[in-house]
Amino acid sequence: MNVALVSVDRLRARGFSLPSVLLQSEPLLDRLQRPLRDLRLSVTDRCNFRCTYCMPRSKHGPVVLPTTRSNLLTFEELTSVAAAFAQLGVQKVRVTGGEPLVRKDLPELIEQLSQLPIRDLCLTTNGSLLAGHAKALAAAGLGRVTVSLDALDEPTFHRMTDTQSPLSRVFAGIDAARQCGLDPVKINMVVQRGVNEHSIVPMAAWARREGLELRFIEYMDVGCSNGWKPSDVVTASEIKQRIHECWPLEPVTSSATPDTAEHYRYCDGRGQIGLIASISHPFCGNCTRARVSSTGDLYPCLFAPAGYPLTDTLRQGGDLRALIAGLWMRRADRYSELRESLPSTQLRPEMSAIGG
Repeated sequence: MNVALVSVDRLRARGFSLPSVLLQSEPLLDRLQRPLRDLRLSVTDRCNFRCTYCMPRSKHGPVVLPTTRSNLLTFEELTSVAAAFAQLGVQKVRVTGGEPLVRKDLPELIEQLSQLPIRDLCLTTNGSLLAGHAKALAAAGLGRVTVSLDALDEPTFHRMTDTQSPLSRVFAGIDAARQCGLDPVKINMVVQRGVNEHSIVPMAAWARREGLELRFIEYMDVGCSNGWKPSDVVTASEIKQRIHECWPLEPVTSSATPDTAEHYRYCDGRGQIGLIASISHPFCGNCTRARVSSTGDLYPCLFAPAGYPLTDTLRQGGDLRALIAGLWMRRADRYSELRESLPSTQLRPEMSAIGG
C-alpha cells in the first residue's frame, strides 16, 4: 500500500495552490450522511478491448476516437483535481479508464499523484499492457493494481473481451506486477449467465493456487449499450454457493471501512474471495465514491444520468474544492436501491468513460 504524506511546502513547490490545512477535520457528508472517501479518476475513455458488458463493438465501433486534446485533462490538471479531493478527506485514489495504460506516459501522472496526502493509490487495468509498464508504475509510487479477468480459457476470454489479444499477456502483466511489489494484486471477474459462469470454479481454483484475491462482480446495467437483462445476472449468493461446495467458506468480519465487496475466507486457510452484489444486494448506503472523467466531469454515482463539469473552475483558477464540496453535499444518488422503480430508459453514463 502506498503511503504518501507530504508537506504543504512540497506541494506548493510543485505548483499547487493549497491551503495550510490539507485534510478536513470532519468528514464531508452528502444528504444521506455518506462521507467522501474514495476517488475514481479516469485518465482516458479509450480501450484496446471491446468487452461486451462495457464497450460492445456493436455500439462503440472498432475504434474509439481519442478525445480532443484540449478537452482531455492534462496530468497537472488531473493531479490538481485529486489534490482538491484529498483536501476534502479522500484517502484512496484509483486510476481508471477506459484502459488507463493506453494513456501515454502514465507513470508521470502516478508520480504526481503519489505526492498527495492519500494512503492508497491504485490502478485498475485489463492487464494486457501491464507487463511493459509495471516496473515504471511501481517506481513512480503506485501502490497496487486490480486486473479485470473474466475467464481462463482463450475462447471465453475472447468472447468476453472481443479482442484477439492473447490471454498470456494478461498473465504476464499479473506476474510483472507481483514481481515489482504492486501487491496485493486483485482480480475482478464479471460473471454473465450463459457466457462465462462455467468459469467461476476454475477461476477460484486458479486464484487459490496463485495466492490472489478474486472478486466476483454481478453483471450490471452500467451504461445503455450492453443490452443488460436481469436474467443475465448470476447472483453473488449463487456464486458463493458454487465455490462453497468445492471449498467451504466462512464470512470475514466486516472492517470499519465500507467496502463494495462482501468477503469470505476459505476454511482451509487458502485465501479469500470478494462478492460485489450491486444487483441482488445494493450497497448504496455505504457508497463513499466519487468519479471524475478524463474530461473533468464529476459523477457522484456510477449510474448518474449526467456529470458536473469541473473544467471551467479548474482552468479559470476558481475554488475547485468549494465546487466539489457543494456537489457532494447535494448528493443523494442511490440508483441500485431504486433500480426496479426507475424507468428502463433512464440515461446512464457508459462505464468506459468513468471507470468501474
